[in-house]
Amino acid sequence: MKIAIFGDIHGNIEALRASFKAISGSVEAIFHLGDLGGYAPFVNEVADFLAEHGIRGVQGNYDDAVADDREHCGCRSEDPVQERMAALSFEWTKRRVTPKTKAYMASLPKEIALEALGRKISIFHAAPHKNNLYWFEDRPEKFFREMAGQSDADILVYGHTHKPYRKDLDGRIFINAGSVGKPKDGDPRACVALIEIEPDAIRVEFRRVEYDVEAVAAAIVEQGLPEYYSERLRRGA
Repeated sequence: MKIAIFGDIHGNIEALRASFKAISGSVEAIFHLGDLGGYAPFVNEVADFLAEHGIRGVQGNYDDAVADDREHCGCRSEDPVQERMAALSFEWTKRRVTPKTKAYMASLPKEIALEALGRKISIFHAAPHKNNLYWFEDRPEKFFREMAGQSDADILVYGHTHKPYRKDLDGRIFINAGSVGKPKDGDPRACVALIEIEPDAIRVEFRRVEYDVEAVAAAIVEQGLPEYYSERLRRGA
C-alpha cells in the first residue's frame, strides 16, 4: 500500500494543486493533516479542493480555532513580531472564511486510523492527545516513547512543525510529513510524504514539488495579509 500525506497547507492552493498533480495516480490514497488556512489567502479554495477530490484528513489547531471562532489560533510564536503577524493572519482568515469552509473544518476528525499488511497507522495533526504540540525531531527519545504510549499504532503520522522527518524507535515509526503550503526547513518547495507499506519494509519519501511561489507571495500582499508571510514563503521559513 502506498499513501500520500499532505501536511499543513495553510491557504496555499497553488502548492496543493501542484502536489496533487505530482502524485495523482501513483498512490492508493491521499490524506491531509489539517491547518487549511492562515498565512496565504486561499483557505476557501483549499477546503473546496480537498472536498471535491475526496481527500480525507484530520483537524488541525488552526481549523479548530477558526471553526470555533476563537481569539487565538493556538500557534506558538518565537518573538513579538511573529506573534503580531500570526494574530493579523488569524483575524484575516476568520473574516474571509465562508460558512461552508467553517463547517468543513468543524467536521474533520482528530485522528484517522488505518491498517495495511498488519500494520496499524494513526494519522493526526500534532500529537495523539493535543493538536498544537510541537513535536520536533530533536525531542528526546523519552518524549517519543511517551507519545507512542498514547497510541496503539505501529506508524504515527503527523505534521504541525512544517519540518519533515522519519524516526524509528522501539519498533515504531514516527513520520512528520512536513508542509505542503508553508515549509519551514529552508526549502520553499511543497513537501509531500509518500509512505509505502510492504510486507518486509516501510519506505518513506519526502518529495519536493515545484510550484509558482512568486504568484502566491504576490497574492499574500494583494489580499491584505502581512508581507512578512510572502518573504518567509520565498525562504521556506
